Amino acid sequence: MAAVITLGVLGGLLGLGLVFAADFLKVEVDERIEKVLSLLPGYNCGACGYPGCSGFAEGIVEGEVDKLSNCKPGKDEHYDPIIAYLGEKPGPDGKTITVTK
Repeated sequence: MAAVITLGVLGGLLGLGLVFAADFLKVEVDERIEKVLSLLPGYNCGACGYPGCSGFAEGIVEGEVDKLSNCKPGKDEHYDPIIAYLGEKPGPDGKTITVTK
């Protein structure tokens, strides 16, 4: 019985440790990445040179991609909303991103 109680208390303490660690060690993700990802075609083909649309969206927001036409399945109906969104939505540093078609 003592072993069961010891393991229960130990599990509870480790669980509380995980709760506090999750709060202190969380990684803030730029919300623009999720928005740009939702505006991309979503084929995850990798034709852009990135591992899927999420990698391409992250590259756009981080300034690594300057031409949206690298996304081969994308069309103007995908590019125009991304350009408009990034032009009017500044990042945490207060800067907007300029990309071309």
